[in-house]
Amino acid sequence: MTESLLIAMAQCNFLVGDIAGNCDLMLSEVDAARNRGVDLILFSELALTGYPPEDLLLRPSLQLRVETAIKRLAAASHDIAIVAGFPWREDERLYNCAGVWYQGESLGRYAKQCLPNYQVFDEKRYFSVGDQPLVVNIAGVHLGLTICEDIWYTGPAEQSVAAGAELILNLNASPFHLGKQTERLTVLREHIGRLGVPIVYVNQVGGQDELVFDGASFALDATGLCVAQLPEYQAATADVRFSASVLQAANAAPVVEAHEHELASLYNALVLGVRDYVNKNHFKGVILGLSGGIDSALTLAIAVDALGADRVQAVMMPFAYTSDMSKEDAAQQAQVMGVRYQSISIAPMYEQFMGALAQEFAGLPVDATEENLQSRCRGVLLMAISNKTGYMVLTTGNKSEMAVGYATLYGDMAGGYGALKDVYKTRVFALAQYRNSIGEGEVIPQRVIDRPPSAELAPDQVDEDSLPPYPVLDTILENYIEQDMSAEAIIASGFDRDDVMRVLRLVDVNEYKRRQAPVGVRVTRRGFGRDRRYPITSGWRAGI
Repeated sequence: MTESLLIAMAQCNFLVGDIAGNCDLMLSEVDAARNRGVDLILFSELALTGYPPEDLLLRPSLQLRVETAIKRLAAASHDIAIVAGFPWREDERLYNCAGVWYQGESLGRYAKQCLPNYQVFDEKRYFSVGDQPLVVNIAGVHLGLTICEDIWYTGPAEQSVAAGAELILNLNASPFHLGKQTERLTVLREHIGRLGVPIVYVNQVGGQDELVFDGASFALDATGLCVAQLPEYQAATADVRFSASVLQAANAAPVVEAHEHELASLYNALVLGVRDYVNKNHFKGVILGLSGGIDSALTLAIAVDALGADRVQAVMMPFAYTSDMSKEDAAQQAQVMGVRYQSISIAPMYEQFMGALAQEFAGLPVDATEENLQSRCRGVLLMAISNKTGYMVLTTGNKSEMAVGYATLYGDMAGGYGALKDVYKTRVFALAQYRNSIGEGEVIPQRVIDRPPSAELAPDQVDEDSLPPYPVLDTILENYIEQDMSAEAIIASGFDRDDVMRVLRLVDVNEYKRRQAPVGVRVTRRGFGRDRRYPITSGWRAGI
């Protein structure tokens, strides 16, 4: 006979590699859940190591550290069952596992069956494939375990139900990209429609290098109704009760299913990515070049929302081509947002460089070299202040620029982290408007959003002098980078042939720049990082 089971969904922000610290965090959640009368607490995939641990999994001492943490979890499992993810080595093979401990004993270990090996995932590099379900009995309830990718396929869930599972527990480390929550809900509801059993889905939350895990854990009953929903982008817990084959919320509070608002989700992902990168790597704060343009304006807003104004420094670095409007707008935003701000002209150092290079440049025409030199002067200033203060340089370049190489190595690309690295320019504009629509009101001057974008490296320069309009450029880029469309297919969809061929050539030949760019928040299906690995030296050129 099925008894009542109170289950805690623990959505935690773990630190990759900190096995002892992650175990401490889990034990704190266990104690709190036990005090609430919870029967079982569910953590996320590879909770002990954090996700993704990458080549830390190859370290010889990993198993010993994991075993030590598991003993602590088992010892804490009196009167409450603990379900958590961890790596486990057995017979010279490493598995991505979920374990169950209750009353001081291990009730079983499940090995993940579907190992993702695409986009940002490299699990086949490390793990062997499991092939058996695990169903455990806790207080008369038969629980089936699955891990993340397992739930995106039919086999593991069906195996679990065939083995007697009345309720499926799914442990996840599912990174965010636009549209991801809708995809999750759709897939799980398809399983429920076919199998007729509820699913409790627990995801980790937090930033890990370029990845952002949005949390948004949830529980669906046997009809597919969402009975519990945890918030996005913050650590949280929620309790659900399974009784007489019915899964329901443990309190009377109304449940609002998470439906992704694109700009809100995107903005919050950027904020969390910046916050956790800075804090987990123990930087005092960030410094950035505030140019009076929209990219640096949005980056400043993200930085302040992530860290607080007292940990953000902005520097205007004007030159002969910097407009008064840019100077005024930068100063205004810095004042509104309450950050430390100063203006340091690059003119003296630029002239010194040009004087030193006069013989080398003699008889040669002015070209992009002089523009790049301006950018590199700014990079030197920011890096010097960073070294002196311990504030990390936050770069301001967007995905459109990174794609076509409109960025300067050792200039505006110099820094530790890129807030907008995976954000197309058209979304930069939309995010700036969004940020002005929330909170305390306008923090980015409206004319920064309205004016034509310009690097201000030459007289009367605007970006569209050398690039298609951003709505056109970004659509071409998205089709090529994220959809893998050929040049001919993009042209056939209605774009000018010359524009397409020029843009795609720029993408292909600038891989060497992107490889040297700082890591940055990934928010699309394919960012410039873990999930797009093209050779630098290559004869490939865009075509059919």
